Amino acid sequence: MQQRGKLKILFLCTGNSCRSQIAEGWARKLKSDLIEPYSAGIEPHGLDPIAVKVMAEVGVDISNNRSKHLDDFKGVNFDFVITVCDHAHEHCPIFPGKIRVLHFGFDDPPRLAKQAATEQEVLGIYRRVRDEIKAFVEHLPDNLAE
Repeated sequence: MQQRGKLKILFLCTGNSCRSQIAEGWARKLKSDLIEPYSAGIEPHGLDPIAVKVMAEVGVDISNNRSKHLDDFKGVNFDFVITVCDHAHEHCPIFPGKIRVLHFGFDDPPRLAKQAATEQEVLGIYRRVRDEIKAFVEHLPDNLAE
């Protein structure tokens, strides 16, 4: 782990469309003094517009983000890779060096939203996960201790 400067943390999920984007957005907003956040996916699918909407509701603009592949960050020396979904955790590649890979899973809003009957229900699902990720990020980097 770096002794000086900000911790480089990669938030990794399957598509880099929702959860990892939300985590990167919160880390940028709440912890930019301590963390240099990144996000990527194993199989990028594009930025989720509902994730953009619910983050905008709380003053976090992720609208200019793009869905990125893990390979986009070859050569970046991360301190931590945090998988935020089970699929990414199960398929996470091996990282060289002293990178610590940790798993903190969150529900998948797009998958859960398929069962929702109304737009309000959909937004409620996304907001709940957004707020759970915020609570996790608020405790960074302390919750990464061994």
